[in-house]
Amino acid sequence: IDAKWQGDRWIAYTRSGSAASSRDVVAWAREAEAAGAGEILLTSMDRDGTKSGFDCPLTAAVSDAVAIPVIASGGAGSFEHFAEVFETGRADAALAASIFHFNTHGVAELKQFLQSRGVPVRV
Repeated sequence: IDAKWQGDRWIAYTRSGSAASSRDVVAWAREAEAAGAGEILLTSMDRDGTKSGFDCPLTAAVSDAVAIPVIASGGAGSFEHFAEVFETGRADAALAASIFHFNTHGVAELKQFLQSRGVPVRV
């Protein structure tokens, strides 16, 4: 689900984030789960590419609304951002591109950091 904050709620976007729908993101996540989705890949369009941190309120709202795993996407710029999205955003997984593509940080280093914070990681 590509999501963007509009006014007083998050709206789902379609066509690779180029077209706004009328669907509320949390309602859309519930509907996807009811239709058989096994997980939600949730991208904050507001944060994507900013390196300013994941949208934890968005991630928490969707995580609290569904029983399936939620993967947070959009905004990672530091290891602390990952810890925040797991602790505050209640994400089951998180992804990032920029901090790894430009060799700012390594995946093994991130895993060590998360383990030191008590966040379970795959080895």
